[in-house]
Amino acid sequence: MTVTPDQAPSALPVAPADLPRTAGELRSSGHRYRTVKQELRENLLARIRSGEERFPGVVGYEDTVLPELERALLAGHDLVLLGERGQGKTRVIRSLVSLLDEWTPVIAGSELNEHPFHPVSPASRRAAEEAGDDLKIAWLHRSMRYGEKLATPDTSVGDLIGDVDPIRVAQGRTLGDPETIHFGLVPRTNRGIFAVNELPDLAERIQVALLNVLEERDIQVRGYQLRIPLDVLLVASANPEDYTNRGRIITPLKDRFGAEIRTHYPLDLELETELIRQEAQLHAEVPEHLVEVIARFTRAVRESPAVDSRSGVSARFAIAGAETVSASALRRSALLGEPDAVARICDTITVTSTLRGKVEFESGEEGREVEILAHLLRTATAETFRARLSGLDLSGFTGIVSEGGVIETGELVPAEEVLRQVGRVPGLAKVLERLGFGDAPTRAQAASAVEFALEGLHLTRRLSKDLTEGGRTVYGSK
Repeated sequence: MTVTPDQAPSALPVAPADLPRTAGELRSSGHRYRTVKQELRENLLARIRSGEERFPGVVGYEDTVLPELERALLAGHDLVLLGERGQGKTRVIRSLVSLLDEWTPVIAGSELNEHPFHPVSPASRRAAEEAGDDLKIAWLHRSMRYGEKLATPDTSVGDLIGDVDPIRVAQGRTLGDPETIHFGLVPRTNRGIFAVNELPDLAERIQVALLNVLEERDIQVRGYQLRIPLDVLLVASANPEDYTNRGRIITPLKDRFGAEIRTHYPLDLELETELIRQEAQLHAEVPEHLVEVIARFTRAVRESPAVDSRSGVSARFAIAGAETVSASALRRSALLGEPDAVARICDTITVTSTLRGKVEFESGEEGREVEILAHLLRTATAETFRARLSGLDLSGFTGIVSEGGVIETGELVPAEEVLRQVGRVPGLAKVLERLGFGDAPTRAQAASAVEFALEGLHLTRRLSKDLTEGGRTVYGSK
């Protein structure tokens, strides 16, 4: 489920009261110890066999990335997701959490989430020997079994693996006592999934600290004779540019990852629009034809020779575009006091200025960014017009202005005024039907359809178009 910013954060899940509370009760219940990779494998196989959704919220990878991901998990491989920005790498990684058991037993008070049947730290082994079947256990929800670190240049070995805790030393423990160690993020995610985002940005000397985790499955801290076997799935993400230039994954570390999986942007228009609908937080109605315009626009920007293809055009570009269009419609409804906030084609113009910072242009295009984006937006609008309204008789719209008349629209033109100017124009019912507004559209929806038809007629050279100083758009005869 996608959580919206307006939703309040929910409390941590509470374990059911009927779960075992001691190691003896757990053993009597028939519980079986499994490693994280066994758990993921068995739960994934169960979902495959039942036909249940395996990776909720992941769009566009059903036939490409997800089969490779499933093979990696079934093989028990740690993995790297390699792809350009905004391809949903982090979303894919976080979706793996849903494949873990909902609740898993841990030794109560354990820093490393140790299983009651498999203690690994000196303190937990000692507690298990002393308490036996009376060893107290707690239950950990799967949402708490995921750790994530953005690889930044200031990340240290202590952050990831651990270091000596001076407070514990000050409390009287000797430096040779393993319990003076403060464990880092990786061991604290023991029996879970740990993700390193943008792994190439991690300093090479810090990457070395992960070698043992991936191969020997243990950690070593400073000069201690301490080897704690970890049970963790390690997943990393990387951008191709970072992977080869700004930073790199050291060769021994690359060799220890079992799988490298390439991600990609949505392969077709339908997946692009589905992604926008799923991820965008829209506070006004954005009709399907406008979502399609934004999707086509995004794809055109990605393919433009004026845009640096190495940096990519993130899916967040399209999502932010849809949200901007929605906000423009909401602003109009508030300013004009209209009951319904429905986006129109005029609302898409704002994205060329607000989104240009999300695109890396080629060095020779400085100063032309907005011009390039505006051209690509017009192209996307024309393509959508042809796809949606081709074959319709739109002579009724051109007939209104054939004898010198004009139709004025624009961001702050009320829907009532747009509809008053066109009246009962022949062909409008078919336009509304093609655009999915049904038999009883609201006046705001009808105005959106009219404005789209007018803009399409202009872009296909059947109407003229001028902009007034007041910001209105005037359509007239050629």
